[in-house]
Amino acid sequence: MEYVSAVPVPQPRTEAAAAPDSAASRRTLAAGLLLGAAGATVVLLASGQTWAEGKAAVGGGSLPLSADGQDVTGLPAALAIVGLAALVAVFAVRGGGRRVVAGLLALSGLGAALSAFLGASDSGALDEKAARTSGDAAAGITALSHTAWPYVTAAGGLLILLAGLLALRYGSRWPTMSGRYERDGTPRPRKAPRPLDPDRPEDLWKALDRGEDPTREA
Repeated sequence: MEYVSAVPVPQPRTEAAAAPDSAASRRTLAAGLLLGAAGATVVLLASGQTWAEGKAAVGGGSLPLSADGQDVTGLPAALAIVGLAALVAVFAVRGGGRRVVAGLLALSGLGAALSAFLGASDSGALDEKAARTSGDAAAGITALSHTAWPYVTAAGGLLILLAGLLALRYGSRWPTMSGRYERDGTPRPRKAPRPLDPDRPEDLWKALDRGEDPTREA
C-alpha cells in the first residue's frame, strides 16, 4: 500500500520566477548609477558658484566682494570626487569589499551634504578677503548675503548618499565589470581548442605562431 505525503515538494526555481529579480536588479543598478553621477556633478558645479556676497570698507568707500563654495569649504567637491571613485569601484569588487566601498560612497555623500549645509551661513571667507583687500585685519563685511547654492550642493550630496544606500542594500545582486564571470559570479567555461587539421594550411600557420610543432603527433 502506497502513502501520499501531504507535504509539498519544493520545486526548482524557474526562469520566469528569476526574471522579476533580474529586472529589479537592473532598475536598482540604473538608479544607483544615475543618482551617484548626478549627485557628484551637482556638487562639483554648485560648489564653484557664489555662496556669499558683501561689501568691505576700503579707503572711505566700499568694495563689493563675493566668495564661492571653494573659498568657503573645499570639502564637498573633494568628497564628490571620492564618491565618483567609489561608485566606479563598486563594480570592481565583490562580497564584503563591495559593502565597504558602498559604505564609503554613502559616507562621502553624507559628508558633502553636511559640509555644504554648515557652510551656507559662513562669513569667514569674506572676512578674510576684506582683510586682504583693505590691509586691515580687523576689517569686516557689511551688507552680507548668502545664495541658495550651498543648499543645491547639499542636495547633490544627498543624491550621492542615496546611491550609496542603494549599493549597500542591492549591490550584492549587481554584476561586476569583469567579463570572465557570469552574473551569478561563476567562471565562464573556456572553450577547448579545435584539433589541429594538417590538411588546413591556416591551422599550421597558427600552430607555428603559438610556438608549436605542427609536425609532431600528439
